[in-house]
Amino acid sequence: MVGSFAVGLTLRSDVFPAAGETRLARDFDQGPGGKGSNQAVQAARMGAVVELVAAVGKDAFADMALELYAAEGVGTRHLITHPERNTGLGFIMLDDLGENRILLDPGANDLLSPADIDAAGPSIANSAVVATQLEIPVAAAAVALAAGRKAGALTLLNPAPARSLPSEVLASVDVLTPNEVEARTLTGLSSEEECSDDELCTRLLALGPSAVLLTLGPRGALLARGEERIKFEPWPVEVVDSTGAGDAFSGTLAAAVAEGAALEDAAERAAAAGALACRKLGVVPSLPRREQLQEFMDAGR
Repeated sequence: MVGSFAVGLTLRSDVFPAAGETRLARDFDQGPGGKGSNQAVQAARMGAVVELVAAVGKDAFADMALELYAAEGVGTRHLITHPERNTGLGFIMLDDLGENRILLDPGANDLLSPADIDAAGPSIANSAVVATQLEIPVAAAAVALAAGRKAGALTLLNPAPARSLPSEVLASVDVLTPNEVEARTLTGLSSEEECSDDELCTRLLALGPSAVLLTLGPRGALLARGEERIKFEPWPVEVVDSTGAGDAFSGTLAAAVAEGAALEDAAERAAAAGALACRKLGVVPSLPRREQLQEFMDAGR
């Protein structure tokens, strides 16, 4: 796993404040996060052997990362410390519907470099799956994907936060896992332009990835490979906090594929994990463990 670590500071309110408005909040929570870190923890909870390539500052928030990885069994041989920058930090607002708004200071994540990825080359060469996201510099993510492809690993890109990407980066992606906003950003579509899920996947495939797994929130997910389309129905849950759903999805997908599951089977498990993660407040506490996910899936929709 190549990605970010950031500490999340979360507050809940009945509704989001308007511009210039101050509102009372509740349920303050402070905990480890960052898409790369969350997905690494999720993959480890699914039973995968995980090494994380990431960067932190030299501060108390970095200590939180080390404590987390020791507890979860995530490898840290490629965790880089940059004393000159703070560890990444995110401010998360939640409303009573479980929706979220997030502001992120990348901090040391911005210093993760292609050279750092090259230094992790032996670990990448021995990996079944190389997964990354975009809370790190695109150049670092690009090198990770290219190295994974060269090593014969399956490469996964969760293109979040949303941004446009060069075609040469997407050409190294085996499975792209955007949500609707990220998909529109990648294809240059505005939020007002009409586009079906099928067409959106077609446009994404034209950019270079071998497969697209479009996550659709309460509408489930759609897998696209060439002309093939497989729809995954949503797993109904009562939403408390949707913040960790995407990372639960991506981490579970990576672990299932690494274990040898077919992509469509891995996607079904990932969709269930994403739904299950919505039932608890906070990100890491909401990431399901393997036995919890299996019990949830065995109960059916």
